[in-house]
Amino acid sequence: MPKSDNIWYPYTQMHDYTKYLNRRIMRSGTGFYFCDNEGNRYLDGVSNMWCNVWGFSSNRITDAMINQIRQIPHSTIFGIGNNKSIELSNKFLKLTKGMNKMFFTDNGSSAIEVALKIALQYWSNQGNLKKTSFLSLADGYHGDTIGAMSVGYVDKYFKSYKRLLLNCHVIPNPKKVTLDGIVNLEKLNVIVERTEKIIEKNAHKTAALIMESGAQLAGGVNIYPTGYQKRINEMCKKHDILLILDEIATGFGRLGNMIEYISQESVPDIVCFGKAITGGYFPLALTLTSKKIYQQFSGNLGDQKHLFHGHTYAGHPIGCTAVIENLKMYKENHLLDKIRSNSKQLKKRLQDFQQIPIVKNIRAKGLLAGFDLAVNGKPITMVDNIPINYFVMRESLKRGVLIRSLGDTMIIIPPLAIDSFSLNKIMDTQLEIVLEINKRYVG
Repeated sequence: MPKSDNIWYPYTQMHDYTKYLNRRIMRSGTGFYFCDNEGNRYLDGVSNMWCNVWGFSSNRITDAMINQIRQIPHSTIFGIGNNKSIELSNKFLKLTKGMNKMFFTDNGSSAIEVALKIALQYWSNQGNLKKTSFLSLADGYHGDTIGAMSVGYVDKYFKSYKRLLLNCHVIPNPKKVTLDGIVNLEKLNVIVERTEKIIEKNAHKTAALIMESGAQLAGGVNIYPTGYQKRINEMCKKHDILLILDEIATGFGRLGNMIEYISQESVPDIVCFGKAITGGYFPLALTLTSKKIYQQFSGNLGDQKHLFHGHTYAGHPIGCTAVIENLKMYKENHLLDKIRSNSKQLKKRLQDFQQIPIVKNIRAKGLLAGFDLAVNGKPITMVDNIPINYFVMRESLKRGVLIRSLGDTMIIIPPLAIDSFSLNKIMDTQLEIVLEINKRYVG
């Protein structure tokens, strides 16, 4: 075990981290379990930050990656190509209706950054210099780089960086129109009408509207009501605004569909993928565009119309190999069918939480679920004078499971290929922790 830990952990108040949590350092993983330096095992209840599909023992993906390393570990796509990135683009674009070209990055935030640059330049390449702002949903989250923060602004996270951010107008999200899975159509129509007024007012200066596809995750597990995303798509087309969809966390089966925007009956101009596309085995992300978008970047070199963006490891052949093998495994293992089956089990287990007084607004789709913890109408933020995030993680690790909450929102987001027994263990642990919190507040 390392004698010292000099890492500055992401989204972590290091003072609280050392105060409230016993440090656990992972050294290996088997199946869906982490293993720490003391030999303790922890079931992955967070999909390794929402990206893990097959657990830690997919020899098919690792073997394919090793074989690729032996051929060539990395081959730039600056001015030359490599076989694996071309093969992946051909396979992936067959899945993504309406998409024509693929741009490579190595993380979701960067994929969003590229999408925003493409949207701005799409208009400027046509001589339209007025469309320079963006529209985004309230409580949206798209990453931590400057552009991504701009269109997914969360004040408590990003207020220190506000001076850096791009101009973005916020439209209301449909979070409050659904309660325990029941949609209030009257409230939904009010939200849609307010949204269209904002879109209409800002259309002349808006390059694109960006939203997560199908659901918001980091913003509190807000699952869109049926037809909502389609209506947003129609508004964008009507008012000549590009639509950017973020499927980095919601695509590739998380909500029960391979490509979520297809099930939502919406076709974006630009769409981003990441996280689960490599099975969770390699950092890779994709930004896809329609033919309409790509054509506006064509011209002579002197026209300066081409996209000025590129990363050293873009189109990494090892990452592309992981995606290609992952796609094969999805098909051969009928993973979407398994996800839909496990989704039924998940929804059944959520019934165990319905009568707990502090549990509010249970929602679920695919292998994603969430519910809020509140007492007397107020969110629960502390338990035993400990921030609830740390309390949940501490108590779950004691029980041999890794679970993180989103503040007062409990999120259930297991690995996509999880087995029935392991899913039950995650749900059992969630239930035990919630009952412990309920005792503190209700008795």
